[in-house]
Amino acid sequence: MSILESPTDEAKRIIEVAQQRKITLRLFGGVSFFFRCPSAKHRSLQRNYVDVDFMGHAKQSKEIKQLFVELGYVPRDRFNAMQGYRRLIFNDIEHQRRVDIFLDVFEMCHKFNFKDRLEIDQYTISLADMLATKLQIVEINQKDLKDIVSMFVDHDVSSGDVPEAINGAYLAKLCGGEWGLYKTLTMNLDRVLKVVNEFELSDPEKALVTERVNKLRKMIEDAPKSTGWKMRARVGERVQWYELPEADKEVVDSRVSTENGTRGT
Repeated sequence: MSILESPTDEAKRIIEVAQQRKITLRLFGGVSFFFRCPSAKHRSLQRNYVDVDFMGHAKQSKEIKQLFVELGYVPRDRFNAMQGYRRLIFNDIEHQRRVDIFLDVFEMCHKFNFKDRLEIDQYTISLADMLATKLQIVEINQKDLKDIVSMFVDHDVSSGDVPEAINGAYLAKLCGGEWGLYKTLTMNLDRVLKVVNEFELSDPEKALVTERVNKLRKMIEDAPKSTGWKMRARVGERVQWYELPEADKEVVDSRVSTENGTRGT
């Protein structure tokens, strides 16, 4: 079967084939919000999806590589050879899309270990982990804010991994152990409160988002803070507390040389 034109249909196809082969893959990023947040499909929260992002297990790196080649994807050879123990990239040349697969650990502005959390849900990483991968973005943009708002429209905040709820206690514990993560997540939660009125939501929906953001914000503030957190808090913003990932490269066929003679990475 050829690669499907719709990124959401294609994402579902990939997961179902992976399940048949006992390979663990879970969506995150924009497409995961399409599957888990009904409001992401409507009104001002709707957006285009370009790339597809997955989390998988490092121990299945070899099987994942084979799966995507058989599904018709072009591996980014040099990148996968160098980084394949933690991250893989494949290109869909026909649709000018790429698939990014993080293995056990997600690392961008902040670092998360999802190794023991990939079995919580069937198609995506958990709602709390989905939210964390968005709230950890320092240079957050409009499409990320749309995803975050859709999450709070559709899902309440809970104190555990309850079906269809955001595990606020888990996020609060993560923030209590690392001041930098606390800083970025609370900064972005405050930003959501400032922009929620800019979206075409009903008044009850806006109130719901505000209530749930404040609920999570309070859980984070009330959570115990580690000694390391308290020491780092004294330094504050005088020292950078995050990393800025490199900009994504264009989708290229890594098997074909570019004009300057180098291969795509």
